[in-house]
Amino acid sequence: MRFTLSSLALSACVSLAAAAPSKTAVKQETRSIDEIYAAAVAEGGVVTLWHGGDEKAQQNSLKTAFETRFPKMTLNLTVDLSKYHDTNIDSQIAANNVYVDSVILQTLHDYPRWKQQGVLLNYAPLNFDKVYPEFKDADAAYTGLFIISWGLAANLNKTSTVPTSFQDFTKPEYKDKLVLTYPNDDDAVLYQFEIILKKFGTKWFDALLANNPRWVRGTQTPGTILGTANTSSVATFTGSYSFASRGSVSYALPTDANFVSWPQTGAILKKAPHPEGAKLLHSFMLSDEYAKGGGWSVRSDVAAPTGAKKILQQPGTDATAFAKFMADRASVERARFFYETKLGTAQGLSPLIDNL
Repeated sequence: MRFTLSSLALSACVSLAAAAPSKTAVKQETRSIDEIYAAAVAEGGVVTLWHGGDEKAQQNSLKTAFETRFPKMTLNLTVDLSKYHDTNIDSQIAANNVYVDSVILQTLHDYPRWKQQGVLLNYAPLNFDKVYPEFKDADAAYTGLFIISWGLAANLNKTSTVPTSFQDFTKPEYKDKLVLTYPNDDDAVLYQFEIILKKFGTKWFDALLANNPRWVRGTQTPGTILGTANTSSVATFTGSYSFASRGSVSYALPTDANFVSWPQTGAILKKAPHPEGAKLLHSFMLSDEYAKGGGWSVRSDVAAPTGAKKILQQPGTDATAFAKFMADRASVERARFFYETKLGTAQGLSPLIDNL
């Protein structure tokens, strides 16, 4: 069995919320959402958001919800892989030319670093006090805004059942019928593979490879492929979990090893050109009307979805673990290169999906 790196990362690193707080207490936003809205309109009525993701239209629902609720606002939204966004943010900071207001990224290790550099606005949005302490910075430099989790998925038009375990994906009936995201191209997928290999060893990975999966870039990509009519792919475990079916694609949670979940985390840049717009966006995303959207919430007071428990009590996952894994970059890189020696470098364009 290959020695996996997850346990080392978990013991060696701190969580998102563990950075030492400053001596100056940050006051939570006291204005109403409509008062923040008025300030954002007076500022120019614009907010520029860079959001992690794999498809350009992946966060269109957020844009629609925000602009519908605040019709005098424009949300300029750019979706790309978080590992590309953070590099470009670093370039803006270095050039003293920040033109992005808000960042919402998967690269959780960036936020403590940016806080230490003093480039984040300490802002506690509405309902910040209700966010689990594990998911936010004590000084409000950044906070989790919503939960993402991986799950098992299958197109029930092409197979009779959704797999219920990671072991299912090694069964002969799935040969040439799997679509999976390269673990060496996405750290959250990488962590999922590390969890599985820690449980089952490299024999599981060898059996998975024997089923000849289709490897793609982006975690939205497998779900998009599964939903197409002419694909031979029927199942995946490297995409977001949904509590409801999406078209012909249905979902399950694994029964034999933990699934990955984490708070997708946001921050406002200190030199943002539209800070009031960004404050409005973050307060909206933690509001009752948006936060109670049916999935797991970063807020401790929001009820769990039907049939589930609140995220920090949910069996089969640890929503604080991914941040700890991400913080140990040396371990992440060693894990990444293990899979790259088996799969080669990630092939294909991302976030554009033009190879379905």
